[in-house]
Amino acid sequence: MATNQFSSGDVIADRRADYARMLAESGDHAAAAELIEQALELAPHWAAGWSRLGEYSEKAGQTANAIAAYEKVAELDAEGIFAAPLKLAVLGAAKTPEQPPSRYVEGLFDDYADRFETSLVEKLDYSVPQKLAALIETAKPANDKFRCIVDIGCGTGLLGSEVHAWAQRLEGFDISTNMLAKAEGKGIYDHLAQADLSLEADASGLFNADLPHHRADLVAAADVMMYLGSLETVMPLVLGLLAPGGTFAFSVEDAGDEAGFVLMPSLRYAHSETYVRTLLTSFGLETLETQKTTIRKDAGKPLSGILFLAGKPA
Repeated sequence: MATNQFSSGDVIADRRADYARMLAESGDHAAAAELIEQALELAPHWAAGWSRLGEYSEKAGQTANAIAAYEKVAELDAEGIFAAPLKLAVLGAAKTPEQPPSRYVEGLFDDYADRFETSLVEKLDYSVPQKLAALIETAKPANDKFRCIVDIGCGTGLLGSEVHAWAQRLEGFDISTNMLAKAEGKGIYDHLAQADLSLEADASGLFNADLPHHRADLVAAADVMMYLGSLETVMPLVLGLLAPGGTFAFSVEDAGDEAGFVLMPSLRYAHSETYVRTLLTSFGLETLETQKTTIRKDAGKPLSGILFLAGKPA
């Protein structure tokens, strides 16, 4: 039995874990941590259980116990499904990873797909697709049609819904198959495929005989960069997609005065404007326009972001 399954494989351990979850939901995280520890005595190789212990301990203010639990998760969860490297970095117990584990991001959005739009749009006032589309509209060709738009990290198709009328061909790529299924249901994409944007070598979904390099007049990425960390990997893929004279439109969470990119407690990355501008220049792209804006609510407060419009030389 896989060590990262959400069931421990032990009936008594699972029962104690359920009680621990109920205690945590009631706000008694210290008692929840104590009870999940009892479950782990019966199932010591259960990565999901150790991850819960880390979460409950962290919320109970037991930082040392949380770190020890997440270190155990890191030992058991080689694929990074439970994002232990990120959690340890947030607690100051490890160096900030340049990229999140791909399996963590894939699992996060596979699980989130069914409630993604309701959570973001209706509860968190998510507005990046509309705001980014308004910025893209300023760069439309004279005939109002992009020959090909590639929506990387397309999710359920929220940005695609805003720009598909401007595209002769619209393609979407995402790491999550469940998100892609939701996007397919909208009937707006000419092509959808799975791709891991954090891996420069993973170009199988983006390029082949039918999907050549340099085919896109516009590459767009709405709320994608915060799940990539360092953008050094994705930039070659963007350049490979963009036709000469093409446009790259995307958003980031604003790191403010911080240098480079920063891992936030949300386990998302924020990027500074200087970092992004410098990176675009180093890859031969010109920053055409930036716009600072609120991109959604986070814990009930406005979350600041930056929209970028960049151009590839003709």
